[in-house]
Amino acid sequence: MSVARDDLPAVSRRRVRLALRAARERTGLSQSEVAKKLGWSLSTVQRIELGEVTISPTDRRVVLVDIYQLTDQAWIAELVEQARVARRERYWTAAEHRDHLPTGLLQLMQFEMAATTIRAYEPTLIPGLLQTPAFAEAMLASHELNLGGERRRVRREVRLARRSRVIERDEGAPDSRLLLDESALLRTVGDMTISADQFEDLAGASRRRNVRVRVVPMDEGGLIGTFGAFTVLDLADDPEDAVLYRESYIRDELVEDLPEVQYHRDVFERYWRLSLPEEATRVLLLERVYTLRARIARGLDQVQDNRS
Repeated sequence: MSVARDDLPAVSRRRVRLALRAARERTGLSQSEVAKKLGWSLSTVQRIELGEVTISPTDRRVVLVDIYQLTDQAWIAELVEQARVARRERYWTAAEHRDHLPTGLLQLMQFEMAATTIRAYEPTLIPGLLQTPAFAEAMLASHELNLGGERRRVRREVRLARRSRVIERDEGAPDSRLLLDESALLRTVGDMTISADQFEDLAGASRRRNVRVRVVPMDEGGLIGTFGAFTVLDLADDPEDAVLYRESYIRDELVEDLPEVQYHRDVFERYWRLSLPEEATRVLLLERVYTLRARIARGLDQVQDNRS
């Protein structure tokens, strides 16, 4: 593994904790035995291997050399450097992001930058990475009971910046696969114009070489629709080097439990195979655009506004 100056703290923390756990397991030591040798509490060792806390580079050298008896000095030096990067979390994250963004999203933003493949399933809406500014604003406005003005502003700016940093960057953009339930195309967010523009924009984005969009037809998506929105992010070619992000109305979480990550990836792949191909999906998106714009031309959007 190599360390770049701009490495991401959340990603480095994950690399370190996995390496420490693997090194301990190779020695045959239990977490309790390591804690006893170091004079630490068992909970400290457990939290380090879960990535919940970090330890200093000096302590890490003691663990690697004295306890785990590792001798590859170049590898040890790189791991110590990764530990240093992992401790820069507070300096890497903008103060207003720490104040107004949930922990899961803060971690997700870093893993998105490191991902090689992103698989996102959305049962009801267009996900944040591909939302237009007007659609994003309409979505955040619907959370007015939970989001104050400043928090809403920060989330909107972050949501739009993620698109340019992840999807539209010139080099190293991940292979992004979006799986939408067909019901997501039937919802109007904001108004008909906002929704029509969003679907047209998504149809255009799906022509990017690194973006693939498919729709799960209503008669195929019964089971996956019960999962809620989730994203699996592969961080390397190794399928075990991946994380899971789950999001609900007011909660989110980043999951690193390997069986859980693999299970969601398997579910995604199953329904990806059952979904409409990319070209058929674009046709469906544009059909929805034309339907909405026809309703607007006939004045039916005004009728809808008066009823709401």
